This record gives sequence, C-alpha cells and structure tokens, in this order.
Amino acid sequence: MKHSRLFSWIIITSLLLAGPALIFSAGSGESADSPKADKPFSLAVIVPGVTAGSPIYEQLVEGARKAIDENPGTSMKVVELGFNQAEWAEKLTSVVATGIYDVVITSNPSMPFVSMEVAEQFPDQKFIFVDGYIDGHPQMASYLYNQVEQSYMLGHLAGLITTSSMKGANPSLKIGMIVAQEYPALNKMIIPGFEMGAKAVNSGITLDYRVVGNWYDAGKAGELAKSMVDAEVDVIGVVAGGAAAGVFEVAKLRNKYVMYWDDNAYAQAPGVIAGCGALKQAKLVYEVVTDALNGNIVYGTARVLSAADGYIEFITDDPNYRATVPESVREKQQTVINAIVSGELVLEAPEL
Repeated sequence: MKHSRLFSWIIITSLLLAGPALIFSAGSGESADSPKADKPFSLAVIVPGVTAGSPIYEQLVEGARKAIDENPGTSMKVVELGFNQAEWAEKLTSVVATGIYDVVITSNPSMPFVSMEVAEQFPDQKFIFVDGYIDGHPQMASYLYNQVEQSYMLGHLAGLITTSSMKGANPSLKIGMIVAQEYPALNKMIIPGFEMGAKAVNSGITLDYRVVGNWYDAGKAGELAKSMVDAEVDVIGVVAGGAAAGVFEVAKLRNKYVMYWDDNAYAQAPGVIAGCGALKQAKLVYEVVTDALNGNIVYGTARVLSAADGYIEFITDDPNYRATVPESVREKQQTVINAIVSGELVLEAPEL
C-alpha cells in the first residue's frame, strides 16, 4: 500500500511538471497529420516572362496583391520566369520544391502544360491558372477568357476603319496582325476572331500576319509594321508585349491605326491606337485568390469567361477613342459590342 501511494505520487508529479510542455506543444498547431494547420497562407505568383510592360502580368500581380493585402498574416512572392521558355519548368520546380506555398497562381495558356510534370513530382501542390485552360486535374483550377469575343470586337473595328474614309485608311481592304509568338489561344481564338470580325464588315478584307519571335524586340516589330504599311495595310492588330512599341512608332509616322489586346492602352499612342479590348484580369485574380484563401476553389475544374460574365470588354469610354474614331464608326462598333455582351451574337471558344 505504501509503495502504491508512492508510485501514484510520482506519476501525478511527472504529469504536473510536463503540463507546460504539453500546453506549449498544443499551442504550436504542429502535428504529423496537419503540418500546415496554423501556417499562414502563402501564395506564389508566377510570371512567365517579366511583369513590366505586359498588361496581363501587371494585372496578375495587382489582383493578387490586393487580395493578400486585405488578409493580414498572409503573404505572396512574385517570381518572374524570364523570356527563355526552356527554363520555365526548371524555375517553377525550384519554387514549388520549397514547400512554402499553399497555392501557385500564374497566367499564360501554356502554363498548365509546363506545370504538369511539376505537379506530378509534388502531388500536394495546388495550382490556379488564369488565361489558361485545363480540366479534370485534381491539383489544378483554370479560368480561360473567351478571346474569340475580344478579338472579334477588335477585328470588327479594324474592318470598319479600313473600309472608311478616315485619315490614313486606303481602299485596299488590308489589315495586319503582328504577334510576339504563336501559342494555342492565339492560333485558335485570337487570330480567327480578329479575321472573323473584320470580314463581318466586308468579306473581301484580307489579313497580313507576321511573327516577331519574342516579346521584347520593338525594332523587329517596327520593321514588320513598315513592311505591312508598304503593302497597303492601314490597321494593325498587335499582341506583342514590349515589342508593340515599335508598331506604335511606325503607325504614328505613317498615319495608320493599331488595335490593342487585353488592356486600356489608348494613352500610350493617342490617335494611333484606335481600339482597345480588355481582360479584367486584376478583378479575376483578386476573386480567385480570395476564394483560395477561404478554401473555396474547386480544383479539377475549368471555367470559360465571357463578355457577358464581365471579364471581357471593348473600351469605349476613353476620350482618346472618341477623339480618334468618328461617331458614325463608333455607333456601328457599339452595335456589335452590345450584341456580344447581351448574348445575341454567340462566339464559341474552341478547345485548346
């Protein structure tokens, strides 16, 4: 009996002494089953290129930053992959391998495919793609803009201008398009949409199409633009990142017009940029990052976004647009914009 009471006293004393340590351990929130239970949310924003000079990537960072700033204790890191696409997968792997980030968000139609091997190596990593499409992968959620709609609106205005009596327009019915590089969304949505919109004005309009080869060589883009203008092109669509500056310069010198994708760029070349389509990338990224923070992203799903959803628009309220394009042309353009937004004119996004 005496030995039993002594043993009980030893056990109780040991538990009391261990109590603070047990309490401290419980408060840390760390366990083998839930290593991230109390870990603050951390986001990696992957820019496949560089941020500066690319409206779509600037909006990617802007939208993510807004969501993170509204949620104290969360964090984000922006990683630029640079222009060498051969290095993208390796650089992305080095980011994911740290194990720091709850979610990786990026923006580019090619990024779901670049990320496939990385996802296989790190099956716990979650990915969100905006301006990209992949369906059914349990680690990935994607949001694709229906670029056929944006491109059709820009092509329609190009068609109206080339058939007009506006200064710089000629009777040749030729429009042009200068792009940085080819990729599925460009080939399957942007170019067809642009050409379709122009031909809706006049079926005799032809498209002169050129590729720069990168997203930064403004000199080469300018040379391509000169060649187009010499061939009697009077409106040039440009999807070329920083290289677009070369097209702006030539169009200004030769009294021609430019159509611009993804952002409001009228102020960059007043009187030259006659039409701007816009993707509401900052809005979308803010919404999806907020959903990710709150655990509301359904991975394994893909969504296609349209003008009717409020993520694609043609910018008509900029004073430079009104100053450059005559009212009679703007009225015809507005009719097409209204038809797309209302759903009267349906332009399906193809599979990429």
